[in-house]
Amino acid sequence: MLKNVHFLEKPEEEELKQRLGKAREKLFGQQMLLKDHKVPVLVLVEGWGTAGKGSLIGNLIQNIDPRFFKVAPMEDAPDEEEKRKPFLYRYFSKIPEAGKFMFLDSGWMGELTGMCLHEGMSQKDYEQRIESIRRFERQLTDNGYLVVKLFCHISQKEQKKRIKELIGNIDTKWRVSEEDKWQNKHYEKCGLVFDRYLEDTHAPSAPWYVIDAKSKKWAELQALDILTQGIEIALQNQSLAVPLLQNVFPLVKMPKLAEVALDQSMEDKEYKGELKTLQFQLQELHNRLYRMKVPVVILFEGWDAAGKGGNIKRITEALDPRGFEVHPIASPEPHEKARHYLWRFWTRLPKTGHIAIFDRSWYGRVMVERLEGFCSENDWKRAYNEMNEFEKELHDWGAVIIKFWVQIDKDTQLARFEERRDTPEKRWKITDEDWRNRQKWDQYEVAVDEMIEKTSTSYAPWHILESVDKKYARIKALKIVIEEIQKALKG
Repeated sequence: MLKNVHFLEKPEEEELKQRLGKAREKLFGQQMLLKDHKVPVLVLVEGWGTAGKGSLIGNLIQNIDPRFFKVAPMEDAPDEEEKRKPFLYRYFSKIPEAGKFMFLDSGWMGELTGMCLHEGMSQKDYEQRIESIRRFERQLTDNGYLVVKLFCHISQKEQKKRIKELIGNIDTKWRVSEEDKWQNKHYEKCGLVFDRYLEDTHAPSAPWYVIDAKSKKWAELQALDILTQGIEIALQNQSLAVPLLQNVFPLVKMPKLAEVALDQSMEDKEYKGELKTLQFQLQELHNRLYRMKVPVVILFEGWDAAGKGGNIKRITEALDPRGFEVHPIASPEPHEKARHYLWRFWTRLPKTGHIAIFDRSWYGRVMVERLEGFCSENDWKRAYNEMNEFEKELHDWGAVIIKFWVQIDKDTQLARFEERRDTPEKRWKITDEDWRNRQKWDQYEVAVDEMIEKTSTSYAPWHILESVDKKYARIKALKIVIEEIQKALKG
């Protein structure tokens, strides 16, 4: 893209001034449409050092109500906390709410190309990162985000001139980094890496736009034209269904819920002995996880009153409280609902060496949100692939992913509901919503069967816990957690 870039001819000053005025006015008017239609806009500004990325963002935001945008400088390397999270964590956490703008001064391009230039990266690792980025950007656009990617381009000669001018002034010399100087010295090498990245991540839904950044006003006009045209198209496309992708991930064959035998049981004495032994094993493994910096993600889904909480309690009893966190997932809060549905899970991921346990999870998208009409049919059908991609990202990061479905039958659920209703200290556990959901048991069973069939991958398979006998389910869960962690530590 940079090798053969052909820029439009810069207009004369008077024409430039007139067009800038109209473009600024247009963006100012569009922001209310974005707010009304709840379209989030993510603007990624990349480019050469001293190309004017910061000043370009500064000019663009002058035309937007400050209540509707945020700017995040991302040029610095990830901090220690971010290094212990997946590569895309710090970018996914920055995505804007519906109807608002987020401007990133550098981002995932700068981080990846910087790694290629300074640290070296195998072809395999590079391709894996590129695939992650493509999925990330496509997931955003599929979920209604406008992603605008701008690369500010200047020549080696222009960059050298700017560096010299900035260094020559005591008030501006701080703006020139060692990286800027290094880039100019190795301009051709950097250009090849940048060009390769731009080509590899140029997509119809999130294309790259290379901006002639020699003139600040001309750069601003180019960016404004690109941004306002993108907004127009995003508003027009809002009602269109997104094409569904075929599954490309290896799946593990799973039984239907109706095929699962629920007559397993365990005597109390055996249970107590097994529990003590397994909890001791898990305690030892937790120490090794921390030392080897392996993250673990455990999620529990299942019928109401199936015993998710009891299972979680027996696992956490064995863990160092400083090394795990349990996330009870309820209906999304307004600020969560205003973002990509996976955002609230990305922001709850554990650090390396830590364990995150989810009491309900992202799979609500294809169960309660599907059946209660909280998302469109296209949304939940698309979600199977998106969740497989999310878990693949976690797997490639090095996480152990353990997914449980806690299974009981209708009669068992009814008995437990009635016990909760009739026992004062347990009454808080039963809600009107639980009774309503019970009326849709058959519909939920169809949805769960489809969910398990389409998302039980080789790297994140589902495990069904037969929980008519809670003791049996708890022991089985502990054994699976131990087994999966042991496999990861051996690998």
